[in-house]
Amino acid sequence: MNVSLQNIDKVSAELTVKLEKADYQEKVDKELKSLRQKAQIPGFRKGMVPTSLIKKMYGKSVIAEVVNKTLQEAVYNYIKENKVNMLGEPLPNEEKQQNIDFDTMEEFDFVFDIALAPEFKAEVSAQDKVDYYSIEVSEEMVDNQVKMYTQRTGKYDKVDAYEDNDMLKGLLAQLDEEGNTKEGGIQVEAAVLMPAYMKNDDQKAIFANAKVNDVLVFNPNVAYDGHAAELGSLLKIDKEIAKDVKSDFSFQVEEITRFIPGELTQEVFDQAFGEGVVKTEEEFRAKIKEEIAARFVADSDYKFLIDIRKVMMEKVGKLEFSDALLKRIMLLNNEEKGEEYVAENYDKSIEELTWHLIKEQLVEANDIKVEQEDVLKMARETTKAQFAQYGMLSIPDDVLDNYAQEMLKKKETINNLVSRVVEVKLAAALKAQVTLENKNVSIEEFNKMFE
Repeated sequence: MNVSLQNIDKVSAELTVKLEKADYQEKVDKELKSLRQKAQIPGFRKGMVPTSLIKKMYGKSVIAEVVNKTLQEAVYNYIKENKVNMLGEPLPNEEKQQNIDFDTMEEFDFVFDIALAPEFKAEVSAQDKVDYYSIEVSEEMVDNQVKMYTQRTGKYDKVDAYEDNDMLKGLLAQLDEEGNTKEGGIQVEAAVLMPAYMKNDDQKAIFANAKVNDVLVFNPNVAYDGHAAELGSLLKIDKEIAKDVKSDFSFQVEEITRFIPGELTQEVFDQAFGEGVVKTEEEFRAKIKEEIAARFVADSDYKFLIDIRKVMMEKVGKLEFSDALLKRIMLLNNEEKGEEYVAENYDKSIEELTWHLIKEQLVEANDIKVEQEDVLKMARETTKAQFAQYGMLSIPDDVLDNYAQEMLKKKETINNLVSRVVEVKLAAALKAQVTLENKNVSIEEFNKMFE
């Protein structure tokens, strides 16, 4: 076997593999022998089929399979051992690759086109200035989190007069053009209304200060801006029919229910952060603020990587690629989308490839490695963040571990977690090497950067 690489230019090369009979015959004989032992052919006992018959039946397909496998191993090993910085995959040379005939040929020459990664150096230093946005934790954010806890321990009380956000229950009846109850019209007993969710302010105002036993007249279609699903739910009819119901309705208030938030007690503090971790409302709010700020760090680091990507792309400049080969590879991977897709998306793919190559160098330069414990830790942090969205800031370790282990059962999830670990470690390393232009922004300002 002979494998050789010849550079065509700086970003492309030809890889030639010459296979002789001695390179694959032993494996072919071994496979044919195995087939002979397993073959069940009428007229012959198992394992007693003549070798010549096995060769006649399976010889060509076995040679093809063994040669292809030997070829793949040869190419893979050469690229690995010689550290060929290849992009994509080897492609058969369209001009030099000979036609292969496994019936008559014993020696084979394979010629591949290879796209090489361009040579460049990606480095960062203190001279690189990169914006770093720290998201301010507002009192409103803390208030909302506190509210989430008090709502869990809250209760519903029946009251006499309506206030905003109260829930009303009563008899809903369709009216005719004269304002009388329509004969055969829609009636809903124990209908539930929350005027605060109405889209029309004038209709919402009808219910201000309403009291039990009051009879109010409003127009559901106007109140809910003709929203079919909401009207269907209120009137208890098909939504497609409900959207065309434009008449007024009377609503006799039978019951008004108000949600009363719970108190901030030591039990609530312990449920949120563990027993005895915080003991006062002031400490509780401070701890919530700390937790929110910690969650925002990941967002800030994500934006930092976007900004340092821009800095590094400008420093490295436009790299040279073997466009013809990369377009062939892209087309091969998107056959169903065709050449038009490749033409439209090639420049964007080159931009992503450039950043990928820069990122690879930065990862290697900073000796960033991902261990199993890193992946498990990221799975636990991801799970913890998901619980935190629902105000559950203190989750037992065994619960986090169980959820994390479930995540690690899916290969795609593992790959995503590994990628996130790399980005977290890379962000930490680069933040220590560049000059950070620290800026404090509100969550609204931060989110607007992504619009």
